[in-house]
Amino acid sequence: MFTRLEKIIGNQNLEKIKNTSVMIVGIGGVGGYVTEALVRSGIEKLIIIDHDFVDITNKNRQIIALDSTIGRKKVEVMKERILDINANCKVMSLDLFLDQNNTKDIISKYHPDYVIDACDTVTTKREIIMACLKFDIFLISSMGTGNKLDPSKLRIDDIRKTSNDPLAKVLRKWVNDQKIKGKIPVLWSNEVPIKIHDRVPGSTSFVPSSAGLKIAAYVINNIINK
Repeated sequence: MFTRLEKIIGNQNLEKIKNTSVMIVGIGGVGGYVTEALVRSGIEKLIIIDHDFVDITNKNRQIIALDSTIGRKKVEVMKERILDINANCKVMSLDLFLDQNNTKDIISKYHPDYVIDACDTVTTKREIIMACLKFDIFLISSMGTGNKLDPSKLRIDDIRKTSNDPLAKVLRKWVNDQKIKGKIPVLWSNEVPIKIHDRVPGSTSFVPSSAGLKIAAYVINNIINK
């Protein structure tokens, strides 16, 4: 099934990809597309984590959100989709919320080669960053994609180089206050968010998905170029 990919990366790199383990935290607008692209790129070892249900409001941006999946657990739906794409995948689906009480233990237990943080909770993001730095695991963390319309503004940099991103601002201050030295790659957008009078952000079908695909490309290229 990967003959078209193998043409451009070679069999050796394809085998490297197949033998790489990836943990994705958050199977939403960004995380769902990350997972989809990784599986279609040959990743066969996955740990997916989410504690949420598919909701009708997810249909505008989440790849697993369909009429037939509303009300079901996101990790269950995503696991079924993964195995429907590639039955050789080994998928560990964890229906839980990562916090200060379990993040280090979960990451230590599974010790993946890569962790992709696609959740939207600041405290969880902090815990994931600290755990990955502690265990020397490659991490890329997604910042905010809400209230933005231009996917061409998405980029990947160290957290310290971010701007115009409210979520990144909070994490950047925390990183600086804690004097954290390790590199922290993040997916972010330098587009100024559209101001809305609602705490729940607006979203599109194309910015979160583009963010997810960009993260997946970054991980796959990192595996190939190691």
